[in-house]
Amino acid sequence: MKISAFDARLGNLLEYQGKLWRVLRKSHVKPGKGGAFIQLEMKCISSGVKLNERFRSEDKIEKARIEPRRMQYLYAEAAAHVFMDLETYEQISLDAEALEGQTRFLLPNTEVHINFHNDLPIGVELPPVVALRVTETEGAIKGQTASGSGKPAMLETGHKTTVPTFIAVGEQIKVNTDTGAYIERA
Repeated sequence: MKISAFDARLGNLLEYQGKLWRVLRKSHVKPGKGGAFIQLEMKCISSGVKLNERFRSEDKIEKARIEPRRMQYLYAEAAAHVFMDLETYEQISLDAEALEGQTRFLLPNTEVHINFHNDLPIGVELPPVVALRVTETEGAIKGQTASGSGKPAMLETGHKTTVPTFIAVGEQIKVNTDTGAYIERA
């Protein structure tokens, strides 16, 4: 499907120069002389090469056809992570590089959406919020509960975040998967 370059959004997958690209950054530039244009920073899915490209308002670009599938994270083995399709029960493995740091929010049995392009997995969409257990944190100090500062905490997946002082080891908390920040107790 062709779209105007001005309609491209961050995270969109585009077919450009015969390859599949993910939009990393978008900026609208209106110089003093001449027409406005869009500057897109894109990363090639297959090779990891980055590209900065300018598009005029009349330019059309091809938006990639993506097929999202509901899958369940099963386990990690060596440098790969195994997922199961919830409809066909087929299992696939993705390497840690394909997950781009999302493994810090994955626990066994977590339901995710994996995007496929031409039957090849190209990305994982995590739920917006996950519940994780606190494995390490400092103890609460009397009188510190009223302050707005937090304390560092290690979660069961190895993710580090800042939590309020009243959170103790063993508690489950909700974490935003976009920012990695504490939201509330689970």
